[in-house]
Amino acid sequence: VQLQASGGGLVQAGGSLRLSCAASGRSLNYFSKGWFRQAPGKEREFVAAIGWSGGSVYADSVKGRFTISRDNAKNTVYLQMNSLKPEDTAGYYCAASTGFSGSDQSRYGYWGQGTLVTVSS
Repeated sequence: VQLQASGGGLVQAGGSLRLSCAASGRSLNYFSKGWFRQAPGKEREFVAAIGWSGGSVYADSVKGRFTISRDNAKNTVYLQMNSLKPEDTAGYYCAASTGFSGSDQSRYGYWGQGTLVTVSS
């Protein structure tokens, strides 16, 4: 299984980006998916997660600004990021797990490479 994240880039504060994470190798439609991020010099942290049926959870820092969604037909999960702030600058990583793992990174068995998001002030 491979997870390929894309959609990162440079955006001004207040702007928007949509990240995508496409899975290949097998269907992950019944897996939960998560997004995590890691800023320079900081530990990786939870951003959002979505279960196979669509239920989702968010970190408090992004609640109301970010939306996670999935398209099972495309084996893809998205992260719509609005009202971006400089503190959102980080490498963003997608992950998949067989159960609903929420913010628990240790329960995600599949990880993609990061896509860099830079928010300028």
